[in-house]
Amino acid sequence: MIILWCSLAGLMLYLELVYHFSGFGWSGFWPVYLIMLIIAWAGVETIIIGVLRKWLKKLAWYLALWLPVVWTGAQLVYLRIFRQPLLWEAIFRGGGDALSNYWREALDGILRALPLLILLILPAVALPLVLKRVHVRVGSWNRRRVKWELPTLSLTQVMQASAVTAAGIAGGVVVMQVGKYLETDYYEAYEEFYDPLTVVEYMGVLPALQRDTSTSIQRLVSGLISGGRKDPAQVMAAAGENGTSQGTDENLPGTDVPGTGQEGNPSGDSNQEDPGQTAAGQENGEGKVPEESKLPFSHQFELNYETLHALADNKEQTWLADYIQGLEPTRSNEYTGIFEGYNLIYLTAEGFSTYAIREDLTPTLYRLTHTGFVFDNYYVPLWQTSTIDGEYINCTALIPDGQFSLRKSSENEMPYTLPRFFEKEGVKSFAYHDNTLSYYDRHVTHPHLGYDFKACKLGELSEEEWGDKIFPMEHPNAWPASDLEMMQGTMSEYLAEERFHAYYMTVSGHLKYSFTGNAMSAKNREAVEGLDMSEGARAYIACHIELDKALEYMLAQLEEAGVLDKTVICLSADHYPYDMPLEEYEELAGRSLSEGMDLYRNSLILWNSAMEEEPVHVSKACGSMDILPTLLNLFGFDYDSRMYAGRDIFSDEEGMVIFTDRSFVTDSVINPKKLDPIWLKDADGNDIIPEDQKEEYFAGKKQEVKDRYQFSAYILRENYYADVEQAKLPSDGE
Repeated sequence: MIILWCSLAGLMLYLELVYHFSGFGWSGFWPVYLIMLIIAWAGVETIIIGVLRKWLKKLAWYLALWLPVVWTGAQLVYLRIFRQPLLWEAIFRGGGDALSNYWREALDGILRALPLLILLILPAVALPLVLKRVHVRVGSWNRRRVKWELPTLSLTQVMQASAVTAAGIAGGVVVMQVGKYLETDYYEAYEEFYDPLTVVEYMGVLPALQRDTSTSIQRLVSGLISGGRKDPAQVMAAAGENGTSQGTDENLPGTDVPGTGQEGNPSGDSNQEDPGQTAAGQENGEGKVPEESKLPFSHQFELNYETLHALADNKEQTWLADYIQGLEPTRSNEYTGIFEGYNLIYLTAEGFSTYAIREDLTPTLYRLTHTGFVFDNYYVPLWQTSTIDGEYINCTALIPDGQFSLRKSSENEMPYTLPRFFEKEGVKSFAYHDNTLSYYDRHVTHPHLGYDFKACKLGELSEEEWGDKIFPMEHPNAWPASDLEMMQGTMSEYLAEERFHAYYMTVSGHLKYSFTGNAMSAKNREAVEGLDMSEGARAYIACHIELDKALEYMLAQLEEAGVLDKTVICLSADHYPYDMPLEEYEELAGRSLSEGMDLYRNSLILWNSAMEEEPVHVSKACGSMDILPTLLNLFGFDYDSRMYAGRDIFSDEEGMVIFTDRSFVTDSVINPKKLDPIWLKDADGNDIIPEDQKEEYFAGKKQEVKDRYQFSAYILRENYYADVEQAKLPSDGE
């Protein structure tokens, strides 16, 4: 029994070490919880193998050897391609998409990881061979040696193995309870805000598997047993149809705002209302003062908070009601409404980075990033499901909750997206993607956001049902396809409208970055031949030349149609080119990217031709989750800033960018998870935050990060916008 347990435990520990050092090098590894799990799992496997008979015993033995090897190998390849661990949700929700679209990358990843995969396989091959030659002594008298075989456990041995298993489980519980008591990072990443990448890096593959499995089961069970929402009619009757609660009411439940320690105001400021601010319950509906007064106003809906609290079915919804009620809305500013009545073209650019931009090779990108609004401290985090989660945050200003949040949102009410605001002004919203219509279920998600969505290929969808959602392209099957051809095949549709909003998900900048694996890099290869760079760096610039051509064509068509001056162009990446080796990415950047969060620095294009002569530089820290509320402010829409995790960049709030591991950047500090905080300095070289205030400031920002994460997760899980809509009081325009 001991040999069996040791072989199984040793195999699991070996696999974890190979995975960690091949994926993360010598960076922090804290295997205490992992060791507890290995003790427990090896005990369970020993019992199962020991009580089975004949061929079932051998089958269980080989499964115990090979399943961990296959799983760890798959995790290793996935990590090297996507820089994220492989989760059940990715397998069941995205498996078909990955097989049909990422087989090239998967094959390349397997080939690159082949030496490591062989290293993983070795013990599973060697253990049966070695153990066949092991001899053990039996008996207390006249001991003799016999060949070792898979043991059949006696009742006593089963009890012993059970005790070992129980010890491992108890040890794991103790480790977690200590982490909870000490408020450690590992407990937060594992229990409170599950971050798979942090878990696999610091704790191992097995803890991540256990946590991911537990999460998947919980969500499945929750979805099966959850009851219907409260009857709105009953709620309104209980709360009172004419309630006008706005702000803190000492008679309302739940006025303690989570994470603030304040009553009703997370900032702690009790009397910060400007003279012209519209008070709660006044006739101007959503807090907006008459246009002619030009006085500051708050971006917020007028809500009946009694209704909002009465609708709460659980602690999550109660938390949201408290949080929204206590959150200070952002205020109007000098840029509020400057693009009112304009058109908007909004692009999420696949794999785009600042470092692809060169004045000689990508002149349009250079023009758009150096005029208009110029953001000097803009970041694009990498989320768990890279592109589709990047789209989710760009389109909703909510932090992704796990994986495939955009798909999950298609089951909810989503009234606060750009198309819904344009729709109120009679403007149609179009969306396009130069890939398959069904990829990541965009044929469902994007219409649910309010777009008329089209792509260049059907995927597995039927021609009869979906044929009218395909736009023409000369080379739709190129991989990646041409963004220029996408513009050529789509712009005539919305340019025929009096006013429009168009959204694009580009694909020309998609990995892999080589001249043999990327059709757009090959197409533009000649333009980059003279660059003294590696093939990967040159190929990356080459495929973005295609995006540059698409933007050049777009501007020309807008000008020809006479609407360039009345159109705003907004472009942000979905993520940085994570597949590119760091040394090649730093080659493009021309510097080290190891400082702070420099890996995620990027460019946000927010441009109108009228601003070309006098660009506006913005030094505030900002990120992709801030785009939507910023656009809503610029276009003069009546919106509630509290409905988003992001903030209007031009508001007077301090900037904050949040990353998937809850690292963050503000205007005062950069907080990488693995390094000490980097305190920023003012123009005189002094820390922006005085030394005696740093601890309090830092603790407050960490709590704000947690609150914004929790807000985003609960909004999605609880379909909470539906409650907000029921609690809204009518405004003048409704």
